[in-house]
Amino acid sequence: MSESSSDTTVNAPDPAPLPERTWWQRLAGASTLWIGLVLIVLYAAFSVLRPDAFPTRFTLQTLLIETAVLLVLSIGMTFIIITAGIDLSVGMVLIFAGVIGAKTMEWLSPGQDATHAGWGIIAIGFVGSLAGGAFWGLVNGLLVAKAKIPPLIVTLGSFGAALGAAQLITGGVDTRTVPDNLRDTLGFGTLLGGIPVLVLVAAVVTLAGAWLLHTTRFGRYTYAIGSSAEAARRAGIGVTRHLILVYLMAGTLAGLAGFMNLAYFGTTTIAGHTTDNLDAIAGVVIGGTSLFGGAGSVLGTVIGVFIPSVLRKGFVIAGVPVFWQPIAVSVVLVAAVWFDQIRRRARDRK
Repeated sequence: MSESSSDTTVNAPDPAPLPERTWWQRLAGASTLWIGLVLIVLYAAFSVLRPDAFPTRFTLQTLLIETAVLLVLSIGMTFIIITAGIDLSVGMVLIFAGVIGAKTMEWLSPGQDATHAGWGIIAIGFVGSLAGGAFWGLVNGLLVAKAKIPPLIVTLGSFGAALGAAQLITGGVDTRTVPDNLRDTLGFGTLLGGIPVLVLVAAVVTLAGAWLLHTTRFGRYTYAIGSSAEAARRAGIGVTRHLILVYLMAGTLAGLAGFMNLAYFGTTTIAGHTTDNLDAIAGVVIGGTSLFGGAGSVLGTVIGVFIPSVLRKGFVIAGVPVFWQPIAVSVVLVAAVWFDQIRRRARDRK
């Protein structure tokens, strides 16, 4: 069967309804609930340890700001992992997109100094960042879906290529002439009674991702492909086209995250995102999205992203040596994967 005929979308019959489960079965199977309880326990524990410093508005605000960029990355990663894929390049795509945005604003400014650039130049820089992220997302999608190269290999290659391209463009030196207007609004601005703009942007992206994944045909196809790409193809789902769109979306969100990062730090921070890809994957997996594909939720990703953030912030405030932070996050990550395997075995036995 040709690719064009296999990618034709048809209406498949609805599956037979599953037998209704008891409230206890639903509760026991709701991994998001248990992950949420872990987050609540962690927050309560650090609040008891340092009641003067941890449960404060300032700490909560900084925690939300520090997590906003990673959350945007993780929303795109959620879709990819649900399709049984992986993307190791998002951190480097973030860097590349930030460089494109910064350099675009710099090149369009008098004397190549974008410090006093207006909103027209900022808007063009924003489009440049989105385009830079979308480019790598499209490359990843085409190589994974069309060339049938394993996503691990494709995105590992994009990891190095995007970082190398960013260093070539900048000569290995961070760009620091970021418009004051951008920093004062997106970077440090607040709205709605003091909520940081960065947090609001991340919230909008999260809500849009939840709507797309949980209420639309696009989301249903994402789950179907992750459960079985071949079965989805036989059901008439355009698997190739859908995978390209998923990776394109993840790359575009990485571009948005790069622009947000640029606004907050006021520099391209080329050397500061080497672990962002692993942090995004960890947050998604901790939140209950299966590395085997076909299962996951945006709410789980939100909780999963905040668990490592709360651990790191709590350790710093409690005076725990920083060397314990990656150990604690790793333990939580391995426990999440172990729980996912147990859940899969239980499902397969039914």
